[in-house]
Amino acid sequence: MNYMADLKTTCSYPATAHPLQPAFNPSYCGYGGPGGYPPSQGYPPSGYPPPGGYGPPQGGGYPPAQGGYGPPQGGYPPPQGGYPPGPGFAPPPNQAAYPSPGGYQPAPNSYPPPGGYGAPTAPISTQPTSAAQDGWMSSPQVRPVNCPPGLEYLTTIDQLLVHQKVELLEAFTGFETQNKFTVKNSLGQKVFYAMEDSGCLTRCCCGPWRPFDMKILDNFRNEVIHLYRPLACDSCCFPCCLQRLEVYAPLGTLVGTVEQEWSILTPQYSVKNAAGDTVLRIEGPFCTFTICGDVEFKVLTLEGAVVGKITKQWSGLLREMFTDADYFGITFPMDLDVKIKAVMLGACFLIDYMFFEKKGNNERDRPGMF
Repeated sequence: MNYMADLKTTCSYPATAHPLQPAFNPSYCGYGGPGGYPPSQGYPPSGYPPPGGYGPPQGGGYPPAQGGYGPPQGGYPPPQGGYPPGPGFAPPPNQAAYPSPGGYQPAPNSYPPPGGYGAPTAPISTQPTSAAQDGWMSSPQVRPVNCPPGLEYLTTIDQLLVHQKVELLEAFTGFETQNKFTVKNSLGQKVFYAMEDSGCLTRCCCGPWRPFDMKILDNFRNEVIHLYRPLACDSCCFPCCLQRLEVYAPLGTLVGTVEQEWSILTPQYSVKNAAGDTVLRIEGPFCTFTICGDVEFKVLTLEGAVVGKITKQWSGLLREMFTDADYFGITFPMDLDVKIKAVMLGACFLIDYMFFEKKGNNERDRPGMF
């Protein structure tokens, strides 16, 4: 016991040792204490490094760097102004050209515009959302193959309503003016808008037989159908100079014609395609005058089957007596070619001018084709 106390006193550190120095370990004195072993030869003891630190490596260590990278040679030039702001918004005053990640900040005491400054806008590829509110038919999203631009509206339609606008100058004075029409579907939504293009002299001198061009426009005021009617007669006494109407969609591309056939008792027409082949036939009544009733023109196939009709509808006593602003209805098969549907619309206008267009507020209805 006295031997162990003397050994502890000899090998222990003084009481005033540094707090970071390791605690007493008898193995540092060369003895492992009771049951201990002497330290391994050639290896430093485990634990903290010696008070003097480790010396330089025996092999000299890694050599110093041979030069290294030099200083930068100038760097990138500063920006020359920055990107312009988004369309429709200018950067606020006294603010840098580059917007912050959240966009330009609003001016003091003001609210930012909806979507932030410089918000991107998507291109308009469909009808405007207010089209339904204005009473216009929505445009189909996909246009079928071989369908002229603007005629995609007719792909889902089997009935059209044609309403002529009342012209007050013509109603009170009898002076013939250019006619205007609104074309609607069966739901009452506007599909097209038609305007006559003719000269004042031809309207006054030729009356209902006058030649004219008619522009049929869509919701965007684009001309999708163009009608041309040359000057001709409509009496059976002149079989070589009967009525004819050409239909173009678009302008410059003929899609079909409507030609009057010679007859004595009833009006008859042939509906032809662009190649001149007869596709449908139209046959009217012996008398085109009626009171409180409709006048029907049947649409027939080449075999004689009825597939549609063009109807002059009764529009009211006052409207019928004092104006020539008529109402028409057109029905045809749903799967009919859209080009022939456009020709059928042209046939409606031709029938209107031949039988229901007044001259000086005087009726021209007569039996037969005399």
